[in-house]
Amino acid sequence: MNTQVILDYLTELSANNNREWYHAHKAEYQAANGQFEELIQALILQIGEFDGSVLGHAPKELTFKLVRDTRFSHDKSPYNPAFRAHISSMGKLPVPVGYYLMLKPGGQSFLGGGLFADMFKDATRMVRDYISEHGGEWEAVIAAPSFREHFTVGGSALKNVPAGYDKEHPQAEYLKFKSWYLEYPIQDEELADGGLFLSKAADIFRRMKPFNDYLNKALAGFKMPER
Repeated sequence: MNTQVILDYLTELSANNNREWYHAHKAEYQAANGQFEELIQALILQIGEFDGSVLGHAPKELTFKLVRDTRFSHDKSPYNPAFRAHISSMGKLPVPVGYYLMLKPGGQSFLGGGLFADMFKDATRMVRDYISEHGGEWEAVIAAPSFREHFTVGGSALKNVPAGYDKEHPQAEYLKFKSWYLEYPIQDEELADGGLFLSKAADIFRRMKPFNDYLNKALAGFKMPER
C-alpha cells in the first residue's frame, strides 16, 4: 500500500477544507481511501495472527466518514482530514473494544485501544465494578514492563472516587475514570513506508491486547443503547 498517497490527500484536504474542493478532487479521495482500505485489510490479517476474533470483516465495515457533524461545534469545517478505523470482533462499534487507527498529518496520527466512549454509563459502571473486584489483574496488566514502556492509560475522569466504591481501593485513581484508553502517537515520517508502518502497528496492537482483553471481560454482556 502507498501510505504517502494517504498523507498527501489528507494534507491537501486540511488546507482546503470546503465542499467545493472536496467534490472537485473525488478521484484523489478514492485513490487515498483505496490505499487506506488496503492498509486496514493487511492490519486485519496481521492482528488476526494473535487475535482471531477480528477476522472476517471487510475494511469498508470498519472505517469512519470524513464528514463532520458541525451542529454543535464552533468549528464549521465540513470534513475531518483524517482516515480512521476501529478493528474488533464486532466491527467499528465501540464495544467490544478493539484496535483503533487514526491517520492525520501534522503529528496527530495514533494507534489506540480500550474504551473511548464515556457516554455509555452502563459500560463505565461495568468497568468500574470489574476493576473494583479484579484490581490485582488490572495492576498486572498496566504494570507489565511491555505495557509501561509503551502506554499510559488515558480517559476522562471524575475528581473523586464515585459513591459506592472504596476510596482506599488500590486502584482508586482508575475508579474515577469514565473511559479507559491508550493512545500511541505516530509521526508523519513513520507513515512514509507502508510496510514498516504495518509491522510497527501490528506490534503495538499486540502489546495492547491484554488491556483490551481485560476491558472486554469487564464489558461482557454489555448492550449498545437503542437509538
